[in-house]
Amino acid sequence: MSAAVELDCRGAVCPRPIIELAKALPSVAVGETLAVVADDPAARHDVPAWCRMRGQEYVGEEVADDGAPRYVVRRTS
Repeated sequence: MSAAVELDCRGAVCPRPIIELAKALPSVAVGETLAVVADDPAARHDVPAWCRMRGQEYVGEEVADDGAPRYVVRRTS
């Protein structure tokens, strides 16, 4: 899935991927998606949890071209 913004958080450990997600979300229009590529295992749980807490839609997990996990979020508000 293409995303309006893709964050490269490879090598960043918790909580950095979530901090970067929170900082970048305002740059995405409501209804558009943002992808976070993060190889920190905590991101698999942190991204969906952050979406629930912030009222954003967690679209799901994909795999980036290099095999790293890619988490997709849709801005809802």
